[in-house]
Amino acid sequence: MKTKKEAEEMSGVTVNHLAEDAPSSGRSKNGYVFQAMDLQDGEQEDCGKDSPIYDNQIQISVSDADDPGFGLLNTTRKYVKPMNFQEEVRAHRDLDSFLAQASILLDEKAATLDEVLRRMLSRVAEDGHESCDVDEVMNSLFTDAGGKECNVHLLSETIQGVTSTSTGIRYQQSWLCILSNVRSLQRRHVCIARLERTQNWGVNCCEARYVVLILAPPRTKSTKTAIELGRTFSTMFSDISFRQKLLEAKTQEEFKQELVFQRQQLSVANDKPVEEEVEDSDPRRGKPIQCIEFFKCGKGVYSDLRRRLPLYPSDFTDGIIGKDRCLLKYTTTAIFLYIAILLPAIAFGSLNDESTRGEIDVQKTIVGQSIGGVIYSLFAGSPLVIPLTTAPLAIFISVIRGICDDYDLDFKAFYACIGLWSSLFLILGGLFNVSLLMKLFKRSTEEVIALFISVAFVGDAVKGTIKIFRHYYHGPTLATTNSTLVLQQITEILEKANNQTENTIKHLNETVSVLGNVESHLNVFLPETLVVCTRERPVLCLLLMLGTLWFGYALYLIKRSPYLNSTVREVVSDCALPISVVIFSFIGSYLFLDIQLPVFSVHDGPIFNFPPFEKLSGMNTLSAVGLGFLLALLIFIDQNIVISLTHVPEHKLLKGTAFHWDLVLTGFINILMSCLGLPWMHAAFPHSSLHARQLAKVEQHVENGHLYTTIVSVKEQRLTSLVANILIGLSAFMLPLPLQWIPKPVLYGLFLYIAATSLDGNQMVDRMALLLKEQTSYPPTHYVRRVPQRKVHYFTGLQMIQLIILCAFGMYPLPYMKMVFPLLMILLVPIRTSLLPRMIDAKYLDIMDSQHM
Repeated sequence: MKTKKEAEEMSGVTVNHLAEDAPSSGRSKNGYVFQAMDLQDGEQEDCGKDSPIYDNQIQISVSDADDPGFGLLNTTRKYVKPMNFQEEVRAHRDLDSFLAQASILLDEKAATLDEVLRRMLSRVAEDGHESCDVDEVMNSLFTDAGGKECNVHLLSETIQGVTSTSTGIRYQQSWLCILSNVRSLQRRHVCIARLERTQNWGVNCCEARYVVLILAPPRTKSTKTAIELGRTFSTMFSDISFRQKLLEAKTQEEFKQELVFQRQQLSVANDKPVEEEVEDSDPRRGKPIQCIEFFKCGKGVYSDLRRRLPLYPSDFTDGIIGKDRCLLKYTTTAIFLYIAILLPAIAFGSLNDESTRGEIDVQKTIVGQSIGGVIYSLFAGSPLVIPLTTAPLAIFISVIRGICDDYDLDFKAFYACIGLWSSLFLILGGLFNVSLLMKLFKRSTEEVIALFISVAFVGDAVKGTIKIFRHYYHGPTLATTNSTLVLQQITEILEKANNQTENTIKHLNETVSVLGNVESHLNVFLPETLVVCTRERPVLCLLLMLGTLWFGYALYLIKRSPYLNSTVREVVSDCALPISVVIFSFIGSYLFLDIQLPVFSVHDGPIFNFPPFEKLSGMNTLSAVGLGFLLALLIFIDQNIVISLTHVPEHKLLKGTAFHWDLVLTGFINILMSCLGLPWMHAAFPHSSLHARQLAKVEQHVENGHLYTTIVSVKEQRLTSLVANILIGLSAFMLPLPLQWIPKPVLYGLFLYIAATSLDGNQMVDRMALLLKEQTSYPPTHYVRRVPQRKVHYFTGLQMIQLIILCAFGMYPLPYMKMVFPLLMILLVPIRTSLLPRMIDAKYLDIMDSQHM
């Protein structure tokens, strides 16, 4: 439900009149020329005047008067108020009249506008509404040049939606309303066509999917003119979510039902108090921070639960029952989440296994992910958010292991003690509304931290690959210096080779090939008991990592290509990561079976270990308070920033956030993890944002040569994450095989894929790209239009400095340096709020920090 303010700002409607006096020399691709004049900033819609139509006369002259096809073109552009369905009775009568004798074309295959219009006129005649001369109507629809040398069609009168946003004026290019006054008609006629594929019909109509044809007699009542009827249908089609629903209609009856439902939506008065309640419950909105809010214990949690619980049943039914079913979308998203969560769990579990010497291994990480993920999926206020054990947590665990070794402490008990203190701080933070501090985090600060996380994924992949090269990239090396043993084994191998023919030589498993120059000219294979490694192993690892990234990202981008059909493109793009992982795991583990690749290790032993707290003294327990606070600070920042990045306005999530309750729930989950000896977890980026995009329905439009994707709606439900985490729990029974068939380089390729796909929508990355582009190729974003170029680059440079400092501290090899990393992230807030306004004007900062793209 949109508020009144949003409805007014959403779109206006323009009507264009074209009158041609002489032949023109231009012709578009399909034989039609559309008015390509951009609206100026001063041409804003004035909704306060009584008259719904405002004129703006523009004279256009074709240059080069000596051209034989030269002519003069007079263009009139008028602003039309959207129809008010709450107050104007004519809107309902117009729709009722259309529904009574509807002419609808579904999945029209015609490609050119001329063919589409002729098919629509034929449908009007077939429906028996009124006989009309098709050629006469076509002549009225177009201003035909009529010359012998050139015959160019111009639509004489159209209505299109224009959206006024911070980026300027943008045409809604997926629909077009065409008007015409036909003298031979006795009454009005409306025909709607939904094209099978989007068509490019020129500038400002590059993604046409709907055509609304309105025919009316020239002399009629002022409220029954073609423009008034066009206002009714144009207002309905200006809603992007409505157009998306019409795409899903299978029959004409379903199409009509969507029209009726849209009328009901536009007719219901908006309830502003609901919006105010949402703003009060969202820490990022509403009033400035007041100290008294931190002393209202439980207010934030209570508000989150009171607002979110009524919507809880719909989290399980949306997309499952009713007309708008998304079973295929849910299936592909669950498969994507399964791979995207399982492989990082294996990677971080392997890292924990090495740092803790088997205390927390891959098996425990997978089981902990399943338990925590299922709990979060069932009870979280933001079900699209994905909890995960992350690289910072793995580093924190390694530091705790080092402290236990230095001071001879029991790791299990000390680990659990730190986790319990951290969970206590998280629960207290949720109860005392500490998440209100998110008001201080601007978009630029969140994007710096998000980009750091992406860089950290790349860093983990690069470090893992460098480790493999350091260990293996050198010539064959003897595994032992015992010359007697070496000579004995080589003699045995040579004797065996001489006794066999060339056709009976068998490749030994896990051997390294060395070309022997013996009398029989046979290939002699030395076992790995003698030779440590060869160079093909690291080279294959590098190819597998880069191949996983390349193939996965290529499939991810297929949704933007013209190949196959839209459904297949969407499925392939959603399953890009699973397909890439399976293919390159098969290549590494089967096609190159003779090359042993590094894999994670699996230990036998109990999964759950209750910590022996009796081994800790009172001082040990108190010393864990400081580490617990730093851990809680790290989880608090990551948790809230990930929720904020998932609920950005571009995603158009409607059910709201639950910052306070989700923080408390994370605390309870980590209590369970600490007591069972499992790794901690919190909301993970970019998995949560990718989850929202996987469930999104999008619409594309072209502006100044740039292709933009607009999210229409997102299915906010719990089923995909719930199913994915249940499957992860079942994967514990797949250890060691077949999960060990996934080589470590494929895991590193997954990290690169996640980092690459997380860059979409990050304004900081877009502004960094401007540094490498020429000015003529800059996209028409709001900061390019409204902020001086030097200020944009200056602000980007300051963000890059912050990112470099974060990377320097976060990736420094000294473990104890990483303990203070959460404090460094907190320092980004005063830098943005106090330091940057002294260097860049506040008005420019607010524009570049705008939440709206």
